Amino acid sequence: MPFQSDIVQQPVFYLFIAGTILISLGYSWGRRRNRRIFLSAFDAITSVIEPKDQQFTNIGGLTGYHANFVPHKNRYIRRLDATITMLPRQSWLYYPISRLTRKFDRLFLAYHLSPKAAGVLKEGHLIEKGYSRLAGARIENEAALTRETVDWDGMTFSLYYQDHHIRDRLEQLRHQLGTPGPLRHVALVPEQDRLFVFLIPRIGQVEPLVGTVTRWFGELVESRLAAQRQSR
Repeated sequence: MPFQSDIVQQPVFYLFIAGTILISLGYSWGRRRNRRIFLSAFDAITSVIEPKDQQFTNIGGLTGYHANFVPHKNRYIRRLDATITMLPRQSWLYYPISRLTRKFDRLFLAYHLSPKAAGVLKEGHLIEKGYSRLAGARIENEAALTRETVDWDGMTFSLYYQDHHIRDRLEQLRHQLGTPGPLRHVALVPEQDRLFVFLIPRIGQVEPLVGTVTRWFGELVESRLAAQRQSR
């Protein structure tokens, strides 16, 4: 038909077809990329924790997942919760906006203390300056804590602590890690008997960081329990 022939010959028709193909390719690439990121992160955590039980939940289509890990052998950590949220790489129309507003993928870890270790923590934070400005990164008890500014491999971090033992332990973590890498926040929260960790889940960097933090946390709890026994 002449009318249909006229449409096919219009440049906008070919632009529409090209755009449709690009969006389809972008969806496929973004889905694969996000899947690789979250599988890499959760595989890394599994390798470190060696769970006897684990549960995974999809919380955001292609951009969000939650997992619970129960360690096979750990006297002080009864559960590790992990939540990952990723940029919408499958949507090339929204992805640039997300890069400007959310900036990066996020992996949140919450270590829950076992009853044996409950009540031993004092509050402390090691938080990167840029991340501290983001919504949800506010430290509620900031006014009650001592604060220091530290340069860590060219990045500015704030070190908050309730007592000098926690300060020394957070400094120990810095030295054990060497560089912050994807780490942006470590938070010891005694009111909840938990350690919270925020990092950017870069492929290949999650396992060494989580392994170091997990060992460090166990050593910290052990030292707090030993101090309690000596003070009795």
